[in-house]
Amino acid sequence: MAEFTRQRGKRQEDGGLGSVLDLLLANARLVLGVSGAAVLAVATLAVKRLIDRATSPRDEGDPKAEQKTLEESWQDLALIKATPKPPKKQRREDLSEPLLSPARPPAPGEACKPKVCSAPPQTPRVESSPLCCLTLQEKLLSHYSSQLAVPEVQASLALQLARSICAQLQNFLRSKCPELPFGSLFLSSPLLDGLGALAADHVNLMLPVVLDAALWSLIPGEDTVVRNPQYWMIKRTDLEYFPRGRSPWDRFIVGRYLSSNALNETLRKMLVASINWPAIGSLLGCVIHPVMASQELKLEVKHDRVELSITLFPVVEMEDKVLLAAPPEGLVENLWLESFYRAEVSKVKELDASDSGARQHCLRILNGICKSHPALRKLSGSPLTHVVLHLSATSSDWAEESLADRFQQVLEELVSYLEEGVLPSYFNHKINLFCELLEEEIDEMGFMVYRAISEPELLLKEK
Repeated sequence: MAEFTRQRGKRQEDGGLGSVLDLLLANARLVLGVSGAAVLAVATLAVKRLIDRATSPRDEGDPKAEQKTLEESWQDLALIKATPKPPKKQRREDLSEPLLSPARPPAPGEACKPKVCSAPPQTPRVESSPLCCLTLQEKLLSHYSSQLAVPEVQASLALQLARSICAQLQNFLRSKCPELPFGSLFLSSPLLDGLGALAADHVNLMLPVVLDAALWSLIPGEDTVVRNPQYWMIKRTDLEYFPRGRSPWDRFIVGRYLSSNALNETLRKMLVASINWPAIGSLLGCVIHPVMASQELKLEVKHDRVELSITLFPVVEMEDKVLLAAPPEGLVENLWLESFYRAEVSKVKELDASDSGARQHCLRILNGICKSHPALRKLSGSPLTHVVLHLSATSSDWAEESLADRFQQVLEELVSYLEEGVLPSYFNHKINLFCELLEEEIDEMGFMVYRAISEPELLLKEK
């Protein structure tokens, strides 16, 4: 009897709950529409089943009752989650807000124009990026042409200004220092050589220092106090037979060696105090002034359409070596830095001419990318060129169609060199081109290049 009473009471509760649900669903059809009411009905049924299962007694004799209840609960929860959400109903407050501007009431006597129902708003289409469907080679070429290539107008103007300043400086040195046998100044820049300039903002002026080979000799860097094969010393010889004063460069001797620092300081005084840069700038339509704080001999040029930095390097060519007056920071002032730039450019162009290769194109893209990323900036220039030259000794396919493959192969080679912390010079394997990088810089570069091997697009993002 008690069991019957309990079952009956349950049916009454179910009937009452069913009446409430019927009333709710009937009103839902009016408010939500047929689709909304259907969604609500499914959800309500699932909740009701959960409530029934929670309030009904558990069959103590069935060992699987608890497991069955859990499985049914997961099924009901899955039913609720799988139920599509009804479309968002517009709020009453939204209906009261104007879409564009409040409608102006018609003026007296003005005919009311019939309203034209506008078409329902279309779902905005998300346009995919055009790079998504391109190959890596197409992405590289597109990125270079749109982001890295220097406009011809800027490059032409920068080189024109540099040549004009070069001519003015040459005339000044010949009139001011006729006793010093300087050679003819010439320009050196990626803008001229086509190996990758990110902007038309820097040019080097090379000032040849003509030495008498009978009075001077080169001392290898391994035999100097710094023990660095990248630096050389220029020694004055046969002083007992050809005393000081025999060579016009003897005035720059420090301890029987031609001092790059002493020569730079003399030229710095001329650039700062002896040359009328305002007059030259006025003649060329720009503003020129020397940079005082820099260790290098540097000029800044400001034009309406371009800003240019010009660095002056005294250069000595002896015994097939090209040495720049660019000593390292410190107390040693007699050192000359060996430069391979001319040999690098000549070798790359020679290899491309022999097999119609795309090494120069690859280097332009790599240099542009590295210069645009602060973390990779120190890899641009000579390090990248030497990696390409090393790779050319093992990879013969440098055709234009293989540009993307060679690009990724250069990244892989870079990672291996960065892991070792050593990049040997192509022209002198004793020289490590990474010797002046800090360990933290090498780690940061290595991590970024390693990621770029699997995701080259990381390098194509704007920075």
